[in-house]
Amino acid sequence: MAAFSAQDITRVKGLGFLLNRGTESFSGRVVSPGGVFTADELMALAECAKRFGNGKVIMTTRLAAEVVGIPYDQIEAARSFLAESGLYFGGTGAKVRPVTACKGTTCVYGTYDTQALAQEIHDRYYIGWKDVALPHKFKIAVGGCPNSCMKPSLNDFGIEGHRIPVNNREEFGADVGYKIYVGGTWGKSTRMGTPLSRLVRQDEIFPLIEKTMLWFKENAYQKERLGAAIDRVGADKLEEALFGDDLLNRKEEILAADVKKRP
Repeated sequence: MAAFSAQDITRVKGLGFLLNRGTESFSGRVVSPGGVFTADELMALAECAKRFGNGKVIMTTRLAAEVVGIPYDQIEAARSFLAESGLYFGGTGAKVRPVTACKGTTCVYGTYDTQALAQEIHDRYYIGWKDVALPHKFKIAVGGCPNSCMKPSLNDFGIEGHRIPVNNREEFGADVGYKIYVGGTWGKSTRMGTPLSRLVRQDEIFPLIEKTMLWFKENAYQKERLGAAIDRVGADKLEEALFGDDLLNRKEEILAADVKKRP
């Protein structure tokens, strides 16, 4: 008989620990900003896997690392051990999920420093908004070029770098523009992200992320993904809101409100 209840399973899932199918052990999801771990962090992960898990670490499709086979009674010890190295379990729940990024920082096709942008988004929103309850999960992907290796168009908010033609750079005001996708999903329900009608500059990205999440919180029903809310309310209404100031002007009001229940 398991030494934990269904309520215990739900509680630790909120901390980033997922029950391993057919066992009484858990995988602990360790979050990185944009999929980047230092050599010292990788050594700490390996030691954590040996001490508290079954010796295995699995990389997820969202670029997190899962330490597999952690007994329920070792979860707190594993958390404390990795915290000493500045690493934390998490990445679950109806909130901002860990940010993914392609290797555009070093890739010959990359148009900008994708990992630096992912780090800033991670700090501002994965960490900064960790206590903000959203209607559903909210995934952000950072892509360095139209090759779309990170599939920005299949995320709730996707960023894709595009080089601006030389003749248009003075008018645009930058060498690189960013194509933004909103409302993308993949899996049992697939939806191509809705592209905004124009490329944006880098200084527009953070306000757009914030306004998208505020719109999501205000318009989506509980357990409704952003893409479904866009289809229900209208992409034109979303874009009008994203390129306006009303959402940011009402930020505190929106954040203080409860997530909407379905009628």
